[in-house]
Amino acid sequence: MPMPSSSPPILTALRAAGRAFALAFARGLCLAAAVALPLEVAVAQEQARKGPSTIRDTEIEALLKDYTRPILKTAGLAQQNVEVVLISERSFNAFVADGKRIFVNTGALVDSTTPNQIIGVLAHETGHIAGGHLARMREQLAGAQTMAIVAMLMAAGGMAAGAAGGMNGRDLGNVGGAALSAPQELIRRSLLSYQRGEEAAADRSAVKYLDATRQSAKGMLETFQRFQNDQLFISQRVDPYSLSHPMARERIAALEQLAKASPYFEAKDPPALQARHDMMRAKLIGFMERPETVARRYPASDSSMAAQYARAISAYRFGNVNGANAQIDALIARDPANPYFYELKGQALLEAGRAAESVAPLRKAVTMTNGAPLIRSMLGQALVQAGNPSYTQEAIRELVQATQRDPNSASAWRSLSLAYGRSGDLANADLAAAQSSFAQGDFKTGRELAARARQRFSQGSPGWLQADDLVNFKPPKSAANQQ
Repeated sequence: MPMPSSSPPILTALRAAGRAFALAFARGLCLAAAVALPLEVAVAQEQARKGPSTIRDTEIEALLKDYTRPILKTAGLAQQNVEVVLISERSFNAFVADGKRIFVNTGALVDSTTPNQIIGVLAHETGHIAGGHLARMREQLAGAQTMAIVAMLMAAGGMAAGAAGGMNGRDLGNVGGAALSAPQELIRRSLLSYQRGEEAAADRSAVKYLDATRQSAKGMLETFQRFQNDQLFISQRVDPYSLSHPMARERIAALEQLAKASPYFEAKDPPALQARHDMMRAKLIGFMERPETVARRYPASDSSMAAQYARAISAYRFGNVNGANAQIDALIARDPANPYFYELKGQALLEAGRAAESVAPLRKAVTMTNGAPLIRSMLGQALVQAGNPSYTQEAIRELVQATQRDPNSASAWRSLSLAYGRSGDLANADLAAAQSSFAQGDFKTGRELAARARQRFSQGSPGWLQADDLVNFKPPKSAANQQ
């Protein structure tokens, strides 16, 4: 049952102020962070919670590397191994969450009609990395928390004084609410002002990088003007890029002045680069969209290679493997030097359960791409699924090389485990299975498999040491539920 309180009125008021502040501060600071944080942090945290779907593709990754390489070199980041990570999300978005990765939604690639448009966005995100904006934003948030603590003390003091002066509960609440809301608005404005400054700084850096690499900032300007226009018509489907990269009129005007002052403003993308960009967009649309959407965007009357590419991908994805093969063969006849047509043919056959037929085109694709690990992994998988014992050692060789260059591929490790198992090498089969579990974040199963592998290896051997490392691996705290 409730106990009567013997606390003096001023302490009761302070406790009430503390509770009011705790609720208001939690709501206010979260709101400030949600509004003010660049997407670099806010979306990365949300995606980490939900587990974003990322896309791996050799052709697209090679093109994005070619886009970013000169920009990163000019920004002094060539040695930091910054990578571009593709997220399977249709909205236009790009952001950074640390100093090592630029995240790009597939929607940004599809909506960018020229290489220059996406290169400008990548240059802007590079400006955030080179400028250390994420680290400084963390400092700003720490400062905001300090301000909030001061606000709490001010609010509590004001409410306590009111209580001592005989204010009733309603008046006391009004005073406390006003005292709490004013500092929160100050915090919000401070962070928003900081973000606007960082976005403008990233714009200036991007133009500098583009000038240094003799590329135009026109595409970047076109993209940002589009989002400025979008902000004039707020709806339920506001693009996240326009919210996290506020396009104030003054900012666009400053960017336009910088861009047009460049001697390279009218520079065009090389035709070969535009062709690769068109193929990338066609590939994404072929894989992501329904057949009717693909048919609308790339009707049969469109004889371009990009249109043929999109239609072939769509055909195989929706069950017309024979029709897709005929279209892919036509692509190969049109450009026999394109390794990704052979990769596509192998992938279509493999996913249709025709693994033995997929081996030859995948072998050719591996050779033509100098052993690209993703394609090599697919070849290894095809060799395993073909069921031909004579393929086992080749499968092991291909998959070992694939996992050495790309150790985070769970499917490659899984196929390697099967290949080792067929060869009778149970120790390495268990070790590869453990690596596959680790790559999927299943640390508990991974440690169990690694412990079994360790028992099979000779103590002190390379395999034993690798297994021992996995057994003793300490997963990140976020994965504690899988320990």
